[in-house]
Amino acid sequence: MTMPPTNPADLAERIRDMATALGFQQLGISAASTGQHADHLQRWLDAGYHGEMQWMASHGRKRTEPAELVPGTLRVLSVRMDYLPPEPDMARCLGQPERAYISRYALGRDYHKLMRRRLQQLAEHIQQLIGPFGYRAFVDSAPVLERALATQAGLGWIGKNTMLINRRAGSYFFLGELFTDLPLPLDDAHEQEHCGRCTACLERCPTQAFTGPWSLDARRCISYLTIELKDSIPLELRPLMGNRVFGCDDCQMVCPWNRFAKPSAEDDFSPRQRLDQASLVELFRWDEATYLARTKGSAIRRIGHERWLRNLAVGLGNATSSIPVIEALRSRSTHPSELVREHVAWALARHQTTSQD
Repeated sequence: MTMPPTNPADLAERIRDMATALGFQQLGISAASTGQHADHLQRWLDAGYHGEMQWMASHGRKRTEPAELVPGTLRVLSVRMDYLPPEPDMARCLGQPERAYISRYALGRDYHKLMRRRLQQLAEHIQQLIGPFGYRAFVDSAPVLERALATQAGLGWIGKNTMLINRRAGSYFFLGELFTDLPLPLDDAHEQEHCGRCTACLERCPTQAFTGPWSLDARRCISYLTIELKDSIPLELRPLMGNRVFGCDDCQMVCPWNRFAKPSAEDDFSPRQRLDQASLVELFRWDEATYLARTKGSAIRRIGHERWLRNLAVGLGNATSSIPVIEALRSRSTHPSELVREHVAWALARHQTTSQD
């Protein structure tokens, strides 16, 4: 019979071993505080950079103080899990305007359920070892400043592109948290920032969404425009989006630290439904029933068929003019949704202008 740990330090090491066995690449332990990150969040909100994401301004101190969200929380166990597919093919896809570019994190099964299940298993393993304890697991499911907590737990630093960066793994990973009342020893709070003078991410952004280092105006970010925005995509930003129809990876692609990113061993993160190879025309022809069937268990499902078509119409408007592209757009020109019709009309007008030139 395995003896339970006799002190918190031993327990922390056992927990790390459990996390590794469950497929997490790293686990760090922080206090139940986000420190200076709370002030940064408030400045970001005051500037209006969150756009329509009103949930970022909700919940008050629950977002910045874990013990306010889950009373009794003493420690936060932050975990990360790599998601990069074995052959991400990002630059090549972006260089072929007839193809649909989907952020690499969304090509496979929705990470929320997978990671939440693994965190629950981690908690159950800890219970088997020490008996009942207080905990709650989160994966983008509550007002949690996950990157702030991850920096406090030593998982990396927040780069100039506002992503969490790890020296040994880059930034292509998901984060999750286990809030707990266990008095575990803390990991070193902040890893030193290693961006240096590099500004590659700021310069690469297709829509120039960065107002400066560590400052992102989400209202110009392609991930926001294609996923969070519910209304029309601003006219001036549409031509800049290229073939990016769900999310954007550009600021990560050029980050030097991502040369250390490792492909994920999780089968669930492998591309599904040929989404890493599909053309804009192919995806635009999906009716709602097909969309729902082929995005089952995918993060893409959350935007719904209407916004899916909106995004693809913009991509088709930016594609090279061809008979298949124009016929696909015309097939949706009388779509019941005004949102879809508007973006289709814009795309068709783009091709008409191109043909006249």
